[in-house]
Amino acid sequence: MASYETYPYTPRRRRGAGALLMVVLILVAAAIGVVVGRRVWSGGGALGPTAPPRTVAARGDLAEDEKATIELFRTSSPSVVHVTNIGLQRDFFFNVQNIPQGMGTGFVWDDQGNIVTNFHVVANADAAQVTLADQTTWEASLVGVAPDRDLAVVRIKAPRDKRPALPIGTSSDLRVGQRVFAIGNPFGLDQSLTTGVISALGRQIDSMTGHAIRDVIQTDAAINPGNSGGPLLDSAGRLIGVNTAIASPSGAYAGVGFAIPVDTVNRIVPDLIRYGKSQRPGLGVETFSDEVAFEVLRRLGVRGGGVVISTVVPGTAAARAGLRPTRRDENGYILVGDIITDVNDKPVKSQRDLSAVLDEYKIGDAVTLTVVRDGKPRKIPVTLQPVG
Repeated sequence: MASYETYPYTPRRRRGAGALLMVVLILVAAAIGVVVGRRVWSGGGALGPTAPPRTVAARGDLAEDEKATIELFRTSSPSVVHVTNIGLQRDFFFNVQNIPQGMGTGFVWDDQGNIVTNFHVVANADAAQVTLADQTTWEASLVGVAPDRDLAVVRIKAPRDKRPALPIGTSSDLRVGQRVFAIGNPFGLDQSLTTGVISALGRQIDSMTGHAIRDVIQTDAAINPGNSGGPLLDSAGRLIGVNTAIASPSGAYAGVGFAIPVDTVNRIVPDLIRYGKSQRPGLGVETFSDEVAFEVLRRLGVRGGGVVISTVVPGTAAARAGLRPTRRDENGYILVGDIITDVNDKPVKSQRDLSAVLDEYKIGDAVTLTVVRDGKPRKIPVTLQPVG
């Protein structure tokens, strides 16, 4: 303590004042440097040369393909709508509130106000709203759904001039490399146009129910969340597909999008409007699961896979054709029913294969089944009937 008190107090104050003066001088020099630097960087500010706007170069006319794309969007976009999935929720006072649960795209199908979209856009909705290109919003009523095909139809009562229907094309003659256009609402940004080409044909994707959707169109036109249910158009502005899914590790655009082909849409949507559900071609049978069938085929020594019939519904196409169900004889022994291995010589190895092959035909079409009965193959003709 004594040694501390021996330091003179005054010299310490002088050293502090000198340090403070040095800091002030450094700050002043820095400020001067910034001002000078700015003047050098800006060329002297107001003292520099004048800089009038540059003369706009003449552009000339737009290219013909640009004109065509602009016209396609102009004529097609009024038919594309924004679909909002609404959930109903009660608050603390039991007041009902509309809560948006999701959104997607749709398009006008016909003059009756029917709107086509994806099933997954309206799944689990308590209500739905449709916003047209003019930004007016309309309450929508559910007309029909086809979960296995990921298609749905809703209807609005907007004036006809506000909802022009899209022209319908065909998907049977599409070619890889053909130019395509997608209009939709990616991330809620409505009326967005993207372009690309058909990257591949004949792809297969799964619906929400796990049902295989065949002959799907693959495109590199940018498709993102919110595009679902929107139209894929050809260069003539005709509908050739319904944008449905993307293949992407991140869930956003990665150059691989998928669209349900319009030929499938044109077959399913009329049933949704008329019946509220899709009338699929079928046989009128119930089959064992693939796991059970695999064990049955293994024990019977049937190779190559197949579908084992468990039940034949009375009065159906299968019953009229004489297909056999699995049953018990008078002694209680199980007699395995017919095993379907082919439809019109197309191999059937699973329930999914059978469903996918039958989807290629229409109600009323005659097909020939190859079945294994009593260990021997035989051909059985069946006329397909509507099934739910």
